[in-house]
Amino acid sequence: MPRLVLLLFCAAYVLPGLFGRDPWKSADITAFGYMVGIATGRTPWLAPTVGGLPADAALLPYWLGAAFIKLLDPWVDPAVAARIPFALLLVVVLVLTWYAAYHLARTEAAQPLPFAFGGEASPTDYARAIADGALLALIASLGLLQLGHETTPELAQLASVALFVYALAASPFRGLQPKLAVLVALPALAASGAPSIAMALGAAGALICQRSSYETARQFVRWIILSLALAAVVASALGAWGWRVGASDITPARVWELLRLLAWFTWPAWPLALWTAWRWRGQLSDRHIAIPLGCAGVALLACLTMGGSDRALMLALPPLAVLAAFALPTLQRSTAAAIDWFSVFFFTIGGIVIWVVYTSIQTGVPRQPALNIARLAPGYVPSFSLVALALAVLGTLAWLWLVKWRTGRSRHPLWKSLVLPASGVALCWLLLMTLLLPPLDHARSYRSLVQRIAQQVPRGACIAAPGVPRAQVVAMEHLGGYRVDAVAPASSTACDYLVQMQSAASPGPGWRLLARERRNTRDDETTAVYRRAKN
Repeated sequence: MPRLVLLLFCAAYVLPGLFGRDPWKSADITAFGYMVGIATGRTPWLAPTVGGLPADAALLPYWLGAAFIKLLDPWVDPAVAARIPFALLLVVVLVLTWYAAYHLARTEAAQPLPFAFGGEASPTDYARAIADGALLALIASLGLLQLGHETTPELAQLASVALFVYALAASPFRGLQPKLAVLVALPALAASGAPSIAMALGAAGALICQRSSYETARQFVRWIILSLALAAVVASALGAWGWRVGASDITPARVWELLRLLAWFTWPAWPLALWTAWRWRGQLSDRHIAIPLGCAGVALLACLTMGGSDRALMLALPPLAVLAAFALPTLQRSTAAAIDWFSVFFFTIGGIVIWVVYTSIQTGVPRQPALNIARLAPGYVPSFSLVALALAVLGTLAWLWLVKWRTGRSRHPLWKSLVLPASGVALCWLLLMTLLLPPLDHARSYRSLVQRIAQQVPRGACIAAPGVPRAQVVAMEHLGGYRVDAVAPASSTACDYLVQMQSAASPGPGWRLLARERRNTRDDETTAVYRRAKN
């Protein structure tokens, strides 16, 4: 794939959603609250709090967001400034996945057998084609779509995992780069809140390198051990060690829920990765299979032990994409055609649905989608943006051209089977973040709720919020300008106003109910607003 086309493709995936929206519930705005608190000096760098509630051990991502907020203040909105480094981290993940697949495809065991009379692709061209396929497989992964565009510590963890996979892959071919990469990857993963995963990845990587046929890879084990030691020191210094294993009963319903998560979250990488493992079942110890398989296995084990955490499962996506790319040379024509037609059908229908909903919002025809939006996002007032419409039209035309090109009879390159899945994901994300961004932002942001609370509570007032979700505490602090105490109970707080969830017990006769406000149509998100009763 031409480099310019590949860069434009990545830009179309990364940039939508970066601007024009508030932080969304709940992990997105919670992480942003710690970042903006550090940047504005309301909370210390080493022990950040939101409403008095301490943060977890993922301090490195919070420092990163806070640094960009301070650097770009006052020219850039804090929410956008905090989002920029995490968009760059997503770019880093895409780049590192490409280079990891490239170096693994250059190993002798990964190269295809030469033709009897020559004419096969050069090792470099073949490795580039495999790397293009890995990048497309990662972009096509459904699980990366939302979580990869959030401002959360998990994106820093994802970049650290991709950096570690790259370090293992490049160790036989590069001198200084993989050594520096591994020395950064595991400590950064520990500082981002995942020290146990860092330890497991380091152990798996050391075992793989120790069994490698490359002498430089076997010597790389000492660097992995050094990185493990640094990660342990960082985790201890930041107090990152903690018990995060989620206890859950093993029932048929629970097993089915986990299988369903694995199926959609890692689609379409997982069937291709399984096919790779089957076709290379006799060479599972070869580097191009063992490295992505071992790293993906660690993330999958973390997901299972954490009760089916999708954020832990996200760490498996870069190695799974690399593993899926090695299935491309062995796919039969009928299988590739099935992937193409499924992608054309699924994503075309998805794009049509988004356009129909947008047309209904703007014109009222058809009527039902607009009514559904009004029900799911109460109080939303439709708006029109010519720029958003133009971008959506360009993205749709590009999709139609790709479908025509892929379904044509011309000769196509090795990565052809993943073009339509990756393009379809990028198309739907672009349409959502242009045509439907205003109603989505209204529904997933806390701004409308804070505006209704402001009708009862004057700006700058002190609000007690015991038991209120951290995301709502951040919204009241950042969007409402309130001083929030989320620690002290209603009986001992010095604040004159009290906010608590509807499900909480009554605060007692010392408080007078002012209003009950719902963030959206869900009853379990109803917020009760009280004022201290005057004697």
